[in-house]
This record gives sequence, C-alpha cells and structure tokens, in this order.
Amino acid sequence: MANNFDSNFSRKIMESFLDKFQSERVITKNVDTQLFAGKFNPSTGDSIDIKRPTDYTSVRTAKGDVSGETANDIITGKATATVQDYFTTFVDYDEADEAIKMNQLDKLLAPMATRIVTDFETDYAKFMMKNSGLLAGEVGVAIGAGGDAWGDVAEAGAIMQASGIPMDGGWKYAVNPFAQRKLAGDQRSLGGETGAMTANEKATIQESFAGMKVMTATTLGNYSTGTGANRDGTVVGTPVATYLSAKDTMTQVIGVTAFQANLVVAAGETVTITGRYRLNMSTREVVLDETGAPIVWSATVTESVTLNGSGAGNLTVTGPAIFEANGQYNTVDSAITAGDVITLGGAASTIIQPNLFWHKQAFTCASVPIKKLHSTDTVATTEDGLQLRVSKGSNFLENSQKVRIDFRPAYGVMNPFFAGKGFGNS
Repeated sequence: MANNFDSNFSRKIMESFLDKFQSERVITKNVDTQLFAGKFNPSTGDSIDIKRPTDYTSVRTAKGDVSGETANDIITGKATATVQDYFTTFVDYDEADEAIKMNQLDKLLAPMATRIVTDFETDYAKFMMKNSGLLAGEVGVAIGAGGDAWGDVAEAGAIMQASGIPMDGGWKYAVNPFAQRKLAGDQRSLGGETGAMTANEKATIQESFAGMKVMTATTLGNYSTGTGANRDGTVVGTPVATYLSAKDTMTQVIGVTAFQANLVVAAGETVTITGRYRLNMSTREVVLDETGAPIVWSATVTESVTLNGSGAGNLTVTGPAIFEANGQYNTVDSAITAGDVITLGGAASTIIQPNLFWHKQAFTCASVPIKKLHSTDTVATTEDGLQLRVSKGSNFLENSQKVRIDFRPAYGVMNPFFAGKGFGNS
C-alpha cells in the first residue's frame, strides 16, 4: 500500500507539473525536439552526432561530355547535440503532501514549473543567439527606430528567402515585449483571443507575416560590447575556408589585429567583413538588397575572447565564410584574406539584446534520460518528446523527506545559416 501511495503521489506531482511545464514554453516549442529524441542512453556519453545533408554543384556542357570537369566531393559533416546541466527544483515532502490534501497542488507547482521553464528557455535562447549566422537590420538599433517596425521584421523574412532557406512554414521571429509595443503601434492586429491559452499561444503576435510566425519572448539573451570607440580591425593571415574544416562545427577561426588593446569580444557579437558578400545557399548567387546592393557577409562570435595588448587575437565565429573553387558549399563570393577590414557590430560599452529569427530546423533540443535515484521516481514525457523526472526520497540524517523535479536537456546546432539576429534600421 505504501508503494502504491508513493507512486500515486509522484504521479500526481508529475501530471500537474508536466501540464505547467508544457504550457509555459515559448521558444523551445518552436525548434526541432524530435531529431535526437530517444537517441541518448548511457553509452552515448555527453554528446551524440548525426549526419548533415550533403550538397552538390552541376555543370553545363554543350554535348554532355564531363570528362574534363571536376566531380563533386561527397563530404559528410556531423551535427552534435551536447548534454547540458540539470535544471532542478525541490520542496519538502510535507509541503507537497499538504498541497495535494488541500487540493492546492497547482498553486505549489506553478511557480516551480515557471522557474525551470524560464531558466531553460533563457539558457537556450542564449545558445541560439551565439549560434545564429544571419543578420537583419543594424546591430543595436531597435525595431521601429526608423519608423517602420513591421518593415524591420519583414527584412528578416527577406534575408531568409534570399539566402535560400526553405519556405516550408517553419520560419519564426521572436521579439522582446517593447518591440511588440512598437509593432502594436503600427496598427496591426495583435489578436484578441480569450480563454485558456498556453504561453506560446499568448506570445504569438502574427501567425504568418513575411513567411514567419512572429511572437513575443521574455527570455531573449543579451551581451555587452567591449570598451573603446574603435570597432574596426584587420584580418591577420588567411582563415581556413574549406567546408571540410567547418563541416562538423560550422565555425571558423579568424585572426584579427588593430582593435582596441585588451578588448573583450563577447559571445553573441556580430562581425562583418568589408567586400565579402553573402551567397544564396541554393543558387550560390550573391544576395542583393532592395536597392541592388550586395549584402555583406556576417557571422556571430561563439566564444568570448579578450584580445591582447596590441588588439590582436583569434575570433571563433559561426556561419563560416566558405570559398572553394568548385563552389559546392560556398557561402561568400570571395575568400577572406589578410588585410580585410573586419567590423564588430554596434557601439562600444553597450548592452545589446538581439531579436531572433530562425527556421525550425536551425536548432534542436532533446532531453537526456535521467538515472533512477534510490527513491520513488516517476518519469513523464512532454508531447514533443522532452522528459522530466519526479523523485521522492528521504534524508535519514536530517530526518526529512524531499520531492525534487529534474530536467536535463541537450542542445544542438543543425544549420547556423538557417538563423539570425534581428534589429531595426535607423
């Protein structure tokens, strides 16, 4: 009977918590959670890999003779999902038991679920920010600053379409609440739904605008730019620009100099290089804006770094500038070379919070099966495949019992060219 009671107790806790956990999520409801589902087990360790899609070039010949042409290289890259830290909340058993008896379990668990979801979504949004390769707008400029907030949003959709990202209904755009106010001021309907709604439903501003689902997120990450007015530097040497070097991480190391001495370059910052232009990933043609001007290649710094006293160091960026003779995986129209001017986006000594836009398959999120404790455990899975565990156990030294709820995710980047940071235009 005790075991049945314990099992029922844990199940009631889990049922209530799972409902709150699912209903509070926004950003993580809009990424791929199935790609690595069920693939983690004790033998996989802290990461797991899957193959990236391959790409090819074609040739045109007058008579079909390709004997003098170069065959496509079949290069298989991998995408890695990496296990993260635990997200855990816990309470005294007596408090949870009393809540059940008083029919107040929802009141007890709602703030616990909100805490885990908030921490999880904030952490994941920062991960997305640091691994987004595209850029729409001017870094640090708020949406609507130039008088056309919805036009700024539409620019992200234009960048995605012009970059060759599949238009299959998977495009998303997340703004902070003040950007939402700007959008509302432009007199577009923000809905008017009533009744019980999930956080994801409440966050939706427009279900489809410029090909994107536009939503509000309170968990967007930010970064602080370093001191020093000089935001321009110079490329040192020639970065490795082959797909073979980038295929597993989708990153690139760029040596730089001539920046401010001891400048701190934060993860999430945007870099651009003068004279190197972005290519459409399908056509491999240069992407042009509405004026016919080519769009400068941009990338995101993935790891914070402090440059030395000469303003020199190495920047690791995602959304690599790939340029090879056969053009099979090229992302820029010409190779980055020594002496190129490299610019950090935004003003110095500024806190910057980008909006985010992405294709649903740009990122993936999964959960890791959590080992059983010496306790009564109940495991449940969300409708999109994330697993949580409720455990009830005792500490005999303290003469106490605790109830804890655990969640352990894994994050992966599928394609940084399917995601970007969104700003306004001055």
